[in-house]
Amino acid sequence: MKDIRNYSLLGHNTFGIDARCRRFIEFSSEEELHPILPTLTDADAPYLILGAGSNLLLTKDYDGTVIHSALRGWTYRAEGDLIYMRCASGENWDEMVAQSVAHGWSGMENLSLIPGEVGASAVQNIGAYGAEAKDIIESIEAVERATGKNIVFAAKDCGYGYRHSHFKSIWQERYLITHVTYRLRTTFTPQLDYGNIREELRKKGISSPTLAQMRETIIEIRQAKLPDPAVEGNAGSFFTNPVVPRAQYERLASQHLSMPHYSVDDEHEKIPAAWLIEQCGWKGRSLGRAGVHHRQPLVLVNRGGASGSEILHLCREIQNDVQKHFGINLLPEVNIR
Repeated sequence: MKDIRNYSLLGHNTFGIDARCRRFIEFSSEEELHPILPTLTDADAPYLILGAGSNLLLTKDYDGTVIHSALRGWTYRAEGDLIYMRCASGENWDEMVAQSVAHGWSGMENLSLIPGEVGASAVQNIGAYGAEAKDIIESIEAVERATGKNIVFAAKDCGYGYRHSHFKSIWQERYLITHVTYRLRTTFTPQLDYGNIREELRKKGISSPTLAQMRETIIEIRQAKLPDPAVEGNAGSFFTNPVVPRAQYERLASQHLSMPHYSVDDEHEKIPAAWLIEQCGWKGRSLGRAGVHHRQPLVLVNRGGASGSEILHLCREIQNDVQKHFGINLLPEVNIR
């Protein structure tokens, strides 16, 4: 158990911002957590429930209490073809993906190498290469901060949408996630129709990948285009891909013939934010110590010593340009504090 005042969050955010919080609480077991909850008062508010900080931009010191789960461990149960993998919220997400693949359980592999912890996967509904966490989450166990009550949520009750959940919005600060149970399978049907997965497999001479080959390929694709936060501070994809009405997409596509898109439903299209940012000339550019990655314009980076406010300024300049050129409002995926 940690309970520290005036605590530096430098090691708790992948942007590498040296902001501080008024109070930092970290629990390694539910037995540690329950006694401290009744001691929290209005003076400890506001609250920030933090994972690995891989989806966070701190623009200033946090004048409140940060709570972090250091819960570890995982178990599973089998029911026919289904595997229910119960993971503690403080476990590293990609290590759990590696465990699932090593055991021959499918469902997580397209989400390989996404930084962060298990709890954040349920908050953020992480997604990549045609897969989302909500597709495999069975249930979520949490403790209500105000009462200490243990609650189990079915995935269908958590308001999941594109990079969204109730934990990120109306339940923010209310619940501390302790465990997430994922529904996996012992059979494997690869999801290949997103991005350049098929092309990368073709280069290897693979037409029908194994589960391990699929994970390996996803990792290689991500490493080729995304910077390592340990080398260049970042929070992965900074913006969500905008979803626009089909009529708006068709109007833009008539003006920009190369505009990529993905159909969401009969009335909406998703346009890659990276393409919009690159068309506005931001790929590889910098404003002071904050920059746009030279291979993936969806990623904003700390060139070294940047403050959170510098990165936020860059974000707003990009938003302004995309709005001016395309009439589209880019929304940050990153939690800005």
